[in-house]
Amino acid sequence: MKTLDKCPSTLQPGFNGYSPIAVRLLFDGTIVSPMIDIDLESEQGQKTAQENQSNLSISGAQEKFSAVVDHGVLRLAKSSEQGTHILKPAPDNHRLIGRKQLPANEHLTMQIAAQVYGVRTASNALCFGRNGQLIYVTRRFDVKPDLTKWQMEDFASVLGVTEQGSGENFKYQGNYAQIADAIRRIVPAWMIETERFFRLVLFNYIYANEDAHLKNFSIIITDGECRLAPAYDLINTHVHLDSGRDLALDGGLADDIEPSDVYQRTGHPCRLDFERFARRIGLPEKRFIKLLNLFATIPPETYRLIDASFLDARTKRTYKRIIQERTARFNRLSD
Repeated sequence: MKTLDKCPSTLQPGFNGYSPIAVRLLFDGTIVSPMIDIDLESEQGQKTAQENQSNLSISGAQEKFSAVVDHGVLRLAKSSEQGTHILKPAPDNHRLIGRKQLPANEHLTMQIAAQVYGVRTASNALCFGRNGQLIYVTRRFDVKPDLTKWQMEDFASVLGVTEQGSGENFKYQGNYAQIADAIRRIVPAWMIETERFFRLVLFNYIYANEDAHLKNFSIIITDGECRLAPAYDLINTHVHLDSGRDLALDGGLADDIEPSDVYQRTGHPCRLDFERFARRIGLPEKRFIKLLNLFATIPPETYRLIDASFLDARTKRTYKRIIQERTARFNRLSD
């Protein structure tokens, strides 16, 4: 049995389970154990998981399993049940460096986004399988209390980009200005949501989320209100795999703004590129300058969360080095 000395959601010290804040956000106040009786690495566990996975209609390359809370314990959902949570164990892709650290990486990155930068994220935590394996758990924000679902649509669908029309890498096609333009077109409070989107684009760049593609941004309609869905699938992908790109979308920030001389010379965008992007998508200068300044340095709280995380010591050092390099790129001066 794993012994805890910090909340496996908020990373607050002094807890041997989920803290009261985590219990409220993840489980509506129900006390739930972070230990789950699942071994996704055993033959029987994989068979059960495969049966469960066939009932989950959420896209993505990483394995995801539908789960419910049952008498204070998380378990895999049955075929007849609407899952309220998603479990994501370490992927079975042995090409990924430190693949077993991936659940802790995603959890940490989501917590930094929410706690340090004020990004509205899906509620999330870690739980621990029968043999102590790390499993990322997130609450489904598209499921209502009565277990029906809110209407939600990712931006591949919003923009009409499909595998049939654009090939198997369709979700990486386009640019971020196209998402911002769609937000302006379909969201009544578009200025507020565009600012949220800009904050998230900045975060993904500094924290090396090289997989922030069209399907990892969504619109959700709740109680008749259309807005940007909470952020999900935030992870420092560069820790595990060098994709050779800074931005997930092939078209970068936009196709109608001039890249800085730094971008042209090095292939990496700098602060000036994001400033031009912010103007392109219609943000007021006072607002976007404040956000640019927020990402110009790495806050001490980020380092505290990295040190408190469930990453191993080597991956913690790698994570810090990557965000330091990205911040230095961001701060390069352009003529």
